[in-house]
Amino acid sequence: MLELVKIAERSYTIAQTHHHAIQLQTAGCMQFIDITEAVIERVRQSGIRNGLVNVQTKHTTTAIMVNEHEPLLLEDMKRILEQLAPQNAAYQHNDLSLRTANLTPDEKENGHSHCKAMFLKTSETLNLADGALQLGRWQRIFFIELDSARKRTVSVMIMGQ
Repeated sequence: MLELVKIAERSYTIAQTHHHAIQLQTAGCMQFIDITEAVIERVRQSGIRNGLVNVQTKHTTTAIMVNEHEPLLLEDMKRILEQLAPQNAAYQHNDLSLRTANLTPDEKENGHSHCKAMFLKTSETLNLADGALQLGRWQRIFFIELDSARKRTVSVMIMGQ
């Protein structure tokens, strides 16, 4: 039994982690920003060859998605999200005479943005092998702005060996 423990100890490799932030300035609602190359650059800088890359938005009215970067498809996705949560619909979140939680002095009517976000993800985890993100031929990483133009942050955690 002691011999098995020694074998396990010899094959054990400690994983490294690297964290990076990607700063973005968005232009407006329903903007799809391809951040694939920025993530690939962070992976290259980390020196990690094999592991996982987690890409996470730090905002409740944005999303992260892996999909194809084809202009007509992106327009279809925007249309479908707008149908699910139209910008001009009535949202209790927008009624500042009723709402008492999480108010800021520059509060905007963005109930539609929060409701669109519930159909999307806040993060994607991707495999990293031999120093390369394991993306398919057409796959790209998108940051999606569901609200108005503003500064945004994407957190990129790279874990592995």
